[in-house]
Amino acid sequence: MAIDTTTSPTAPTREPLGAPRLSTRGKLVLFVLCAAQFMVALDFSVLNVALPRLGADLGMSRSALQWAVTAFALPSGGFLLLFGRAGDLFGRRRLFLTGLALFGAASLLATLAWDPASFLTGRALQGLGAAAIVPTGMSLLTTTFPEGPARDRALGISGTLLSLGFTVGMVAGGVLTDALGWRSTMALLTVFALAVLPLAPGLLPESRTPGRPRLDVPGAVTVTGGLLSLIYALSTAAGHGFGRADVVAALIAGLALLTAFAVVESRSAAPLVSLPMLRRRTVAWGNLGGLVTFSMMSTVIFVLTLYLQEILRLSAFETGLVFGVQGVLSALAGARASKVIGRFGARRTLVGSLAGQGALIAALLGLNAHIWSVWLATAAVSLASMCHLGAIISYGLTVTSGVPDEEQGLATGLVTTTQQVGVTVGIPLLGVLATTSGDLLSGVHTVLALDAVIVLGAAALVALGLRGRGERPASGPVEP
Repeated sequence: MAIDTTTSPTAPTREPLGAPRLSTRGKLVLFVLCAAQFMVALDFSVLNVALPRLGADLGMSRSALQWAVTAFALPSGGFLLLFGRAGDLFGRRRLFLTGLALFGAASLLATLAWDPASFLTGRALQGLGAAAIVPTGMSLLTTTFPEGPARDRALGISGTLLSLGFTVGMVAGGVLTDALGWRSTMALLTVFALAVLPLAPGLLPESRTPGRPRLDVPGAVTVTGGLLSLIYALSTAAGHGFGRADVVAALIAGLALLTAFAVVESRSAAPLVSLPMLRRRTVAWGNLGGLVTFSMMSTVIFVLTLYLQEILRLSAFETGLVFGVQGVLSALAGARASKVIGRFGARRTLVGSLAGQGALIAALLGLNAHIWSVWLATAAVSLASMCHLGAIISYGLTVTSGVPDEEQGLATGLVTTTQQVGVTVGIPLLGVLATTSGDLLSGVHTVLALDAVIVLGAAALVALGLRGRGERPASGPVEP
């Protein structure tokens, strides 16, 4: 059921020359959903700069520190698709609130951790809570706000905060760790959850698929196992390479389970993933664009962090300022994205954003060992991030546009799974070329060149794949 997005009962739902004004309730619903998404995005990066201090405090070795990230990434990526569908069947609001409560409790456990086991347990439970929050939160957003300018605007704000949360986490993590210690990063997430949880029950509408729900258990087991294996392999390979026996075994198991999942879904009477949905051109090509924009931008951030600190010798704080500029411009891009989409349509915006991201990454090939390169790095990565944000918002709209409400959890589960897998695969596949290169600057250039080629190639493929698809008529710009 969509909430009223106009200022009065008699106002039209869609205005030809302007944006629909959200009601007070609509603004509060949007605040709750976006705050939860921002909290999860913050968790992806806020702990990164605190890892050395965390390891010293809890007695974790350098090799064990990767589990502080992997313990979160495994459940948060592995259970996204399952929880997205479970929300469709058993109630999106119910699962969202459960995930939010679990995330808050897990963050408190991580804050108070007394040894590595208790800390990693907290991180794993955080990831499980995030896996429930992200797909149900997005499907609540897409079913609450009707397709058109209202949904464009809501997804624009959500996408902006998603991108901004990752950047703010990088900056805030350093400031909090220096001032209050590593535990303050986890305490921040606890405070976020406690602030959002009391507001959600009275604001969010319940929605689910009508009729008697059925869950495709074989499909759930194979896809969750496959994603868990794949994410484990790629996360571990980022720190130890692809030659380890457990990485190879996990890759083989992940591919085998995902193949079995495809077979199960083709024969299931109530599949977890509808194969006709996967055959939708908007779903297939939109998710390809999302996978590429997330994986390639995360790789750029990774190699630029190495470049700024190890070649230009910037401090962690100065590096944070570079990415702070990126975050500010990304927020500005998010404020304008819905106007661009309203004028050109989501699919054309997706293609243009990918092309812009690829071209600006190519501009980073001009980086050298001179300190003045920091200006090129700041300008190019900030503008590339603006295009990246446009791609995030437009791919979400492309994939979910035209999908019935009862399947929105499935569609948004695919969107968020693509997002998580994209963030996970980019650094192991390309970033390792920089870390293993004898000449770091040469390795950075190699990674950036490959990154640009992949993004530009994806832009061309998405343009061809979506060619001839009619856009819904533009309804005028949407005010930020």
